[in-house]
Amino acid sequence: MSGNLTQKEKTLLQDLQKHEEVCIKKYQEYAAKAQDPALKQLFNQHAQHEQQHFQTLGQILNGQTPAMNQQSGQSSQQGQQVSQQQIYQSGIMGNQQDAYLCNDLLMTEKYVSNTYDTAIFEFRDSNIRQTLNHIQKEEQQHGEDIYNYMASHGMYNPQSSRS
Repeated sequence: MSGNLTQKEKTLLQDLQKHEEVCIKKYQEYAAKAQDPALKQLFNQHAQHEQQHFQTLGQILNGQTPAMNQQSGQSSQQGQQVSQQQIYQSGIMGNQQDAYLCNDLLMTEKYVSNTYDTAIFEFRDSNIRQTLNHIQKEEQQHGEDIYNYMASHGMYNPQSSRS
């Protein structure tokens, strides 16, 4: 597959790998800094998912077709179930440090998801597009997990619409 990639496709995959490296480092560092044990676990789970994304992108660059439905889908569902249970058990108000970490990672996930969205349209191979779309959905799930944690801890209060 790598021989069939255009230079633009290779560059996009390399850029996405760099984004995944940043996500891995942030999640690992922030897991160490988080005060709430449930948030630490959530960040560690997401770091593992980001590592899988990094490896998947490397497989594509090396000409391999990754098996996304078997590896990442199961771990994402499992991570979501654990995080949702612990999010609501861990308390209502979080501290300012945890709120800062969550805000930064939520912004990061929004950016990375958008980058995948743009990249998906640049690939000719539908299998690669489907793989990137799968990763993007997991990035969106990470964002939703963080949002849910923040909302349940009074860290994120979206404006309610007026009638």
